[in-house]
Amino acid sequence: MKCESILEQVSTQQLIAVFDLLSDIIFWVKDESGCVVHCNREFIKHVGCRSLNQVVGRSDMDFSPSYLAKNYMRDDKRVMAGETITDRLELNIGKSGELVWFTTSKRPLKDSTGKIIGTYGVARDLKETVKTLSCMDKLKKPVEYIKNNYSHPITVEQLAEVASLSVSALERRFKKHLEKTPMQFVREVRLENSRRMLVETQSPISEIAYRVGFTSHSYFSRHFKDMFGQLPATYRDEVQSQI
Repeated sequence: MKCESILEQVSTQQLIAVFDLLSDIIFWVKDESGCVVHCNREFIKHVGCRSLNQVVGRSDMDFSPSYLAKNYMRDDKRVMAGETITDRLELNIGKSGELVWFTTSKRPLKDSTGKIIGTYGVARDLKETVKTLSCMDKLKKPVEYIKNNYSHPITVEQLAEVASLSVSALERRFKKHLEKTPMQFVREVRLENSRRMLVETQSPISEIAYRVGFTSHSYFSRHFKDMFGQLPATYRDEVQSQI
């Protein structure tokens, strides 16, 4: 009862202020239209602003390239419909303006009646995640190898060799620290790159599938839909109609 009493006295503002203590986590809260209503200091720095007032009321279209912003907004709509996104690998813009990989989680924001009124989420630069995993750098090497070679055939045995680990040890480390198998990570890197290519190029979908490392168009389409909720052709049509 005492613990419950203390929590009842704590304001929401105090709780979300905790995220200002985390220097490697980007945190945000958005309303139903996708505009930021609150975020932590790291988010403010990440989008190149100096104060919360410069961020509140603005959307992803104000901070990110069009194709990335549309991806984030599409994901937000799915979350507004009740879906959740957990530790999803996605491209983002780094502090220096370069494309970097982030792991992102999003949840629907509900009022006291259970009605969804917005979304909230956290994201972390994958490099920062990997830095904290091991002083022996056992995951940094396979992660970098995947990012540089995703368009080529990759086996778990190759990744284990790159990391100087057994296959079982490598799989345990990926599961423990990234919550996915090495090959799941490979597939997510390929799919996120395919999403970028669907927007940035006019290449046929079958060619894009091949360029990111899939040998089967149907296999690629099935996994694309599993990850992003729609087929590649539908995704491309929607994005192009909004440009």
